[in-house]
Amino acid sequence: MAVVPLRPYRAAGRLLPLLCGGARSKGASLRAGALGRLTQRRYKKDVLPSPEGPVPSVSITEIRQYLRAQGIPFHDGYSCLHTPSLFTDGQQDQPPAPSAPYTLFIDKMTGSFLCTATLAEGTWQDFQANVELRHRGVPPAGAEEPEEDARRAREDARCIWDRALPLWELLDEDETKAMFGISLVTDATLKRFGVRYLRTAKSLVFPWFSPRDATLKGLKLVRVEKKGDAIAYVEETLPRFDSYRNLFGLPLVSRRDTELVLTGWELDALALHQATGVASLALPRGATCLPPALLPYLEQFKRITLWLGEDLRSWEAAKLFARKLSLKRCSLVRPGNLQPRPLEALNQGLNLTKILRAALPASHKSIVSFRQLREEVFGELVNTEQVAGVKWARFPELNKLLKGHRRGELTIFTGPTGSGKTTFISEYALDLCMQGVCTLWGSFEISNIRLAKIMLTQFALRRLEDQLELYDEWADRFEDLPLYFMTFHGQQNIKTVIDTMQHAVYMYDITHVVVDNLQFMMGHEHLSVDRLAAQDYIVGAFRKFATDNTCHITLVIHPRKEDDEKELQTASIFGSAKVSWARVALPVPWAQRVPRKGLGYVGQLSPAPTGTLSHCWGPERCVRGRMSPGLLSPAGDVWSPDLARPWQGDADREQTLCQLKLCWGFRCS
Repeated sequence: MAVVPLRPYRAAGRLLPLLCGGARSKGASLRAGALGRLTQRRYKKDVLPSPEGPVPSVSITEIRQYLRAQGIPFHDGYSCLHTPSLFTDGQQDQPPAPSAPYTLFIDKMTGSFLCTATLAEGTWQDFQANVELRHRGVPPAGAEEPEEDARRAREDARCIWDRALPLWELLDEDETKAMFGISLVTDATLKRFGVRYLRTAKSLVFPWFSPRDATLKGLKLVRVEKKGDAIAYVEETLPRFDSYRNLFGLPLVSRRDTELVLTGWELDALALHQATGVASLALPRGATCLPPALLPYLEQFKRITLWLGEDLRSWEAAKLFARKLSLKRCSLVRPGNLQPRPLEALNQGLNLTKILRAALPASHKSIVSFRQLREEVFGELVNTEQVAGVKWARFPELNKLLKGHRRGELTIFTGPTGSGKTTFISEYALDLCMQGVCTLWGSFEISNIRLAKIMLTQFALRRLEDQLELYDEWADRFEDLPLYFMTFHGQQNIKTVIDTMQHAVYMYDITHVVVDNLQFMMGHEHLSVDRLAAQDYIVGAFRKFATDNTCHITLVIHPRKEDDEKELQTASIFGSAKVSWARVALPVPWAQRVPRKGLGYVGQLSPAPTGTLSHCWGPERCVRGRMSPGLLSPAGDVWSPDLARPWQGDADREQTLCQLKLCWGFRCS
């Protein structure tokens, strides 16, 4: 029976209705209004700050110079600069003494700070403001009180925590542990990590305790769902995932610990600690993201081993996280048949200590030998399907041509104005985002509001204009996707765009960037140079960014004007070899309106064959529905099984059926 951990992008609010039924322990009932609050609209989804906004970037050199000028002692850490805290007791008009404990950490990349002693945090500008206040004898502001939503989430988490029971107190303990695959995890381990079981929701409960005072800040609940022969683990959190920053197991770590194993799952942390005794922590979002706000808590460790999972996506994530943590102290456990995820290794009776000792160093080398690449090559040969990338769920035929969506590649997408490029790419990217691919959208042509409306309609597969009562439900689900938007609009400088993308990769572990479109970066600064050279420069910058950051970039380019009867070719992108002959698989789709024809793809992506797809576009949902030849009647009426009704008549067809013919010109070199 296969075990498939699911990506944890589901709102915590959908868990609470499960708690309404069944007996409740005395004093542990949910407060009135808890369910209603979780269906209220939320408008606090993170949006990347505009470079023209109030948060300018800062370099590590500028941070060091400022600290020296202010007489603040500091020393270099792996990811942060360590300084004495401004928020602990001391003389307010004097700089911190060198003998004071270094409990304030400043991120080297962003300048954001966190005081682990008081939990005060903020931007680099906030830090500078507090330093000025200290010089004036004004005590710096302490940690802010939690917002109303966070406070309510903590109260609801406390109610759930009080109702949950330790597993060793259950009458059916063996059956419950077998259901979650943790029969070999001892009661002592479960008790040490504080794991409980909530019977009404049939979920394991993992607590989030504050590292400062051990108060309960939130919960993660994991339940089992069977899908055929596979077992899927579904995760939900209080507070929501974008606010859930629990390094599970952190309160158990001693200050004397210098070695750590980072896992992508709480159950893996239990298995590792039980089998090896090494300090083990679980990341709050698994292999999807390592929030920079957690880096200060990992500064004390001289060696960190990342063992995030058993697939290649986890392996790629581990290499990305190692860059944040400092390559020189990180080692990686490569997934394989003899090195599954820790819980599975424990259940199979494997030696977890031996696996940790065989972890590969993550340090960068300018020159490597085949001996160092040997296991990587073997892994790609064994896991050909995973190497092909993330599969599209809504476009299964596209998988036959492109095999999958892979990191480190550049996709060029082109087509005439009004042919549906943005509509298609929005669903193309949404499909991947729903599978946990962290996505950054840069829409320079249409507003983010309009783009989000299109994507929400595609996500819900229905016209929400006609069903406004369902808006909050679908908006809550859509908000949990790892989706972010750049706030650019109109002409922008390529350097500004690249800097913003770099910030997003660091902060949110973005692995897919959509840029719509290239022409908005060829502004006035390129009027004095050759336009073809300017285009090649911009494409080269994106290509380098994709390679250096292991990130896939989808770039929209407008083609040159062609006659209506003439089909677009790769030369229609009017660039030199850098656009039409890329160093990797470079899809170049072209599109035009073709009455009564389907969506055709002609590809050359070794070993993918040339092929065609039949699709139709339904304005009711802004999505593409698959057509088969049998669905075209002799009268010419077209019907899509995805959509709610058949389309009849020439006028109806012209208004509601926008069909595209796309040519994918791929070249690999």
